[in-house]
Parts: sequence; structure tokens; C-alpha cells
Amino acid sequence: MSVKYNFQFYIVPIFAGKKMKNLILFGSVAVASGLLFVNIYTSLIDARSWGSDLPNSIATAREYFKTTNPGNFFRVFSPLNQVLALLTLILFWKISPSTRLYLGLAAVMYVLADVMTFSYFYPRNDIMFQTAELSDVTLLKKVWSEWTSMNWVRSLVILTGIVFSFLSVHRIYSLNMKKDVSSLNSPVMEFASAR
Repeated sequence: MSVKYNFQFYIVPIFAGKKMKNLILFGSVAVASGLLFVNIYTSLIDARSWGSDLPNSIATAREYFKTTNPGNFFRVFSPLNQVLALLTLILFWKISPSTRLYLGLAAVMYVLADVMTFSYFYPRNDIMFQTAELSDVTLLKKVWSEWTSMNWVRSLVILTGIVFSFLSVHRIYSLNMKKDVSSLNSPVMEFASAR
């Protein structure tokens, strides 16, 4: 067979690989954005409810969380976010130093948010929803206040990671557009136009 008929078989794997990389890149941004919005929801709705009528509101939350709790969501999607961020960093490593830097910083921000969760939030969750006596309103109010204010910091860390992810998306697409424009004079394009 001539090159004319086999041309599509050479191009399809290149575009399929590119599309898969881009899907992983956008999947990473989507999961991180989802985590951010769930975290903001927790600050605006759940945390306000927990502190609305201490200690009764904490008692209600404890009853509500007997079956399941927000931690079950974050235990699945936070590691998924980190895996996608790391995979994206690996897949786009050779694109450019700035892309590598942005994707690396995004991954660091996502890991930092999880470090905050384990070191700061889980101990306070245990105090509020398991170990503290409901009669110790001062302790509950203090822990709830700390939790609420630091959750905004954690949201800011995740948002920073998302900004770095979007900067990398912009950089990747800017570089791809430059390559597409420069490839207009390549031998493949000359072959395609000669057909």
C-alpha cells in the first residue's frame, strides 16, 4: 500500500495519545475544582450548622454522622486528586520547564491540603464529633472556631493548586498552538496539500 492510504494509521495514535493526556489534565483540574467546591460548601453550610446552637448542634451532627460523614468523600477524592496531579506532572514533564513548575506546584498544594487535613482537621473532628463531652461548651466552641477559620485556609491552598493547574493548561495550549502554526510548513502538511 502506498503512503497515501497508510497516512491515517500514522496520525491516529499520535492524536489518541494527545487526547488521553489532555483528558487526564482536565480530569485533574475537574477533581481539584470539585474538592474546592465541596470544601467551600462545608464552610458555608455544615460548619455554620455545627456551631449554630452548641452543644445541641454538635449532638445533632454526631447523630447525623453515625452512618456516614464527609470524610468518606474526601478519603476517595483527595487521593484521586493527588494521583491525577502526579500523573499529569509525569505526562507533561517534557513540555516545558514552566509547565513542569506549574504542575509540580499544583501537586504540592494538593498534598499540602491533605497534610493539613490529617494533622489539623482530623484531630479537631475527633474532638467535636467523638471524644469531647457535650457539656464542655467552651472546648467545643474553641475547636469549632479553629476548624471553621482554618477550613478557609485549606480552601485557599486548594484554590492555589487549581490556579497553578490552569496556568499549566494555558501554557500547554499556548505551546501546542505555536507548534501547530509552525507545522503548517512541515513535510506532512506539504504531503497532505499535494493530495
